[in-house]
Amino acid sequence: MTRLPAVAALGGGHGLSATLSALRRLTDRITAIVTVADDGGSSGRLREEFDCLPPGDLRMALAALCDDDSEGRLWADVLQSRFAGHGPLAGHAIGNLLIAGLWQKLSDPVEGLDMVGHLLGVRGRVLPMSAVPLRIEADVIGLRPDAPDEVKVVHGQAHIAKTRGHVVGVRLAPDRPPAHPAAVAALREADFIVLGPGSWFTSVLVHLLVPELADAIVTSRAQRILVLNMVPAFETAGFSPAAHIDVLAEHAPNLRLDHVIADERFASLDGHLGPYVESLGAQLHIARLGMRDGSARHDPLLLASSLAGAMGL
Repeated sequence: MTRLPAVAALGGGHGLSATLSALRRLTDRITAIVTVADDGGSSGRLREEFDCLPPGDLRMALAALCDDDSEGRLWADVLQSRFAGHGPLAGHAIGNLLIAGLWQKLSDPVEGLDMVGHLLGVRGRVLPMSAVPLRIEADVIGLRPDAPDEVKVVHGQAHIAKTRGHVVGVRLAPDRPPAHPAAVAALREADFIVLGPGSWFTSVLVHLLVPELADAIVTSRAQRILVLNMVPAFETAGFSPAAHIDVLAEHAPNLRLDHVIADERFASLDGHLGPYVESLGAQLHIARLGMRDGSARHDPLLLASSLAGAMGL
């Protein structure tokens, strides 16, 4: 029997969910390494009240790894469901409260995530990129029409991800945070490492700002696959496909890519994307990846097909 590949996928939010939904159709040896810098919504409230990791992106990763049978989809729906009304529970995701509740009982956050994963029968494992909650700061220009070159510091993932300005740099607080050892081990043992899609600065790039993670990504024997977004939005509004890659190179000059996956519509915006990717020593895979409803989301089946091609499956 052919051995299924071990894949480590890094990101957060809806972008990572799309990658995981595609990957679980290809292998059950998946490790999701999830950003822990979210400070908005239900996650932000729980983070502030209990001084814990923000559970939202971790919850979404667990839901994405649930099976496609009726029980798996039911559990995924339960995790993602939110309380209605106007009381103290309004807006909280059920999965966030489950995870945060387990963390109060257990000393290790990963033990709690593993317990939820076992309960749900997920394909793979979900890990935080760091054992401590992080905050993101960004240098942004273009926020003031009367001073377009003025640099403003925007604090927090929730604000940066929706900024209408041009992000020119990001950093983490605390600076040079520790990576979770299990996340580093997963990167060392992976056959493939997948970055993206997602909010480029706050979900994708942020992993490269954790020194131990960046080193593990760069030095791993795994092949590295970059999945570009369907369209540039908010923090990367106006960015070409090549500009997305440049941002990663600026923050991790030693990062080598083996494969770049791009939707045909987005790739068509940059006539030099193919030669540029080839100059980096990577192979470009262009395909139709969008949902049939025309929304700027990856179709899991189409993305799975492109990932399978990049992995030689």
